[in-house]
Amino acid sequence: MSNGKSTAVPVQAKKKPSWFYLKRDRWLYFMIIPVIVYYFIFKYIPMYGVSIAFKNFNMFTGITGSEWVGLDVFGKVFKEPLFWSSVKNTLVLNISILLIEFPMTIILSLMLNEIISLKFKKFAQSILYLPHFVSWVVVAGIVTNLFSANGGTINNMLNAIGIQTIPFLSNEKWWIFTYVAANIWKEIGWGTIIYLAALTGVDENLYEAAYIDGATKLQRLWYITLPSIKPVIITMLILSLSRMMNIGLDAPLLLGNQKVAAVSEVLSTYVYKIGLTKAQYSMATAVGLFQSVINIIMLLLVDRIAKIMGEDGLL
Repeated sequence: MSNGKSTAVPVQAKKKPSWFYLKRDRWLYFMIIPVIVYYFIFKYIPMYGVSIAFKNFNMFTGITGSEWVGLDVFGKVFKEPLFWSSVKNTLVLNISILLIEFPMTIILSLMLNEIISLKFKKFAQSILYLPHFVSWVVVAGIVTNLFSANGGTINNMLNAIGIQTIPFLSNEKWWIFTYVAANIWKEIGWGTIIYLAALTGVDENLYEAAYIDGATKLQRLWYITLPSIKPVIITMLILSLSRMMNIGLDAPLLLGNQKVAAVSEVLSTYVYKIGLTKAQYSMATAVGLFQSVINIIMLLLVDRIAKIMGEDGLL
């Protein structure tokens, strides 16, 4: 039975075809074309070269003329003791840097965020960002002058107060310390950019309400600031863990030497030596492909763990 009231049925808007949006936003799509072309030429076409890892590559016959050997190259790589030593050293150095630099970057970002003086804050940020733009060649020279056993500034100061010379660059354990310290000094300031951007999005009303309720600065930091930037922290941690098998060539190559080769030989230097020095291109490509596959697995695994723990994850 009708109760005398009419029920209004919402009229659904007709879905417009795809060409409508293509025509409407044609200039935006046109601006994307150079980026697509760039990635296609310099990122996707070179992927064909990965097939070298499955061939007995001969530079005179080229990729297509080289004999296909399947996984034989990987078997040869995995039998090399130096390869596994390089894997271990890569993980040790990356994990050491992550354990120290990651929390220090967050702490430094929180400290910068608390600076009231805008001029001093900008000055401090400029000083912290500057090392990122300094070439590793220059940084290696600075590190050598500071930590050298013969005439190094640090050892001269230690000798002046009666402390014996410390072999920062010739002892394996001290070399790892020096390498990690140099990397942190160079990159910690640059890493604060993402966190400072995230901190600007924290609602100021939350701080005011907490202040009125009597919360201390430390409590406001722990219960408001950190939870507010937690998604960014998780994302940066996932990205950092997904690069555990990658390490730059410049730093270990320039800071390393024969005395510390047991800890300074990493995957990037290993690829450099077997690929460019010994012209074993198939092995070098296989190692590079191995790094990429492990990094992808790490990315998916860590992202999955983050989602299981209730976080948004990355993918």
